Amino acid sequence: MELKDLEIFQLVAEKGTVTEVAKELNYVQSNITSRIQKLEAELNTPLFHRHRRGMTLTPEGKKLLSYSEKILRLTAEMKKAVQNHDEPSGKLEIGTVETVYHLPVILSYYIKKYKNVELSLFTGVTDSLEEEVLNHKLDGAFVTKSDFHPELETYDVFDEELVLISNNRELTMEELKDEPILCFSNGCGYRARLEQWYKDQNITPQKIMEFGTLETILRSVAMGLGVSFVPKSAVAHLEQSGEIRCYSLPEKYSKVKTVFIRRADSYLTSSMEKFIETIEENKRFMHGHFNQ
Repeated sequence: MELKDLEIFQLVAEKGTVTEVAKELNYVQSNITSRIQKLEAELNTPLFHRHRRGMTLTPEGKKLLSYSEKILRLTAEMKKAVQNHDEPSGKLEIGTVETVYHLPVILSYYIKKYKNVELSLFTGVTDSLEEEVLNHKLDGAFVTKSDFHPELETYDVFDEELVLISNNRELTMEELKDEPILCFSNGCGYRARLEQWYKDQNITPQKIMEFGTLETILRSVAMGLGVSFVPKSAVAHLEQSGEIRCYSLPEKYSKVKTVFIRRADSYLTSSMEKFIETIEENKRFMHGHFNQ
């Protein structure tokens, strides 16, 4: 049994068709089919149900998928473990909530210093990023601090103040409460804070509108579509230019901490170790920016 066979098996399980996997790997379809058949012959059991819409895993196939994920993950860790400690290389996949406004400070420093690391960045909300780190889909993530799963290790990055924002009209707090809420999907730590404030005020928001990007939220707020709850550092330039107004909420809701999370039981590769060192080295610089 070859590792490449397991990789192909996982892709077919994910995509559901040999055609899509062949396109992604730039293989002929017969090559993919023969590798799956080879696995089935070695294990003496069918791994997929074949039907018109594609292929789905049999119960035995689901068992193999679980083992193959562990085998390939350990193989990747093994390769990382023997790499040069001073010159890390390989892939590093990092997630982040979209509102970590000064994240480029960390990324730029790291990329320039460790040129052999292939760093990829993915955005999402805190809850989904936590799940992806737990499921080994991400090496780590920048998220809003909360009660995390015990298998996660956290590293403080910086403290942040959240502010309620509206367009440049001056509104009373009562008027703000009646405005539509513009926010990310459920699982966003900032949204949870704002919803808790509404709940404690015994108010049901009239309308909640979900958006996929911070830029869209900010532009919509500036146009008067509603209000949002975002890090002050992310909107300071818009407040200074007069495009929006910021309103403070009690510290219970507005003070948050951004942290970096990773699985506590995952092997600390040199690329990850250097990434964490980079976070620590840039803390003082970032605190200076965020507290201006």
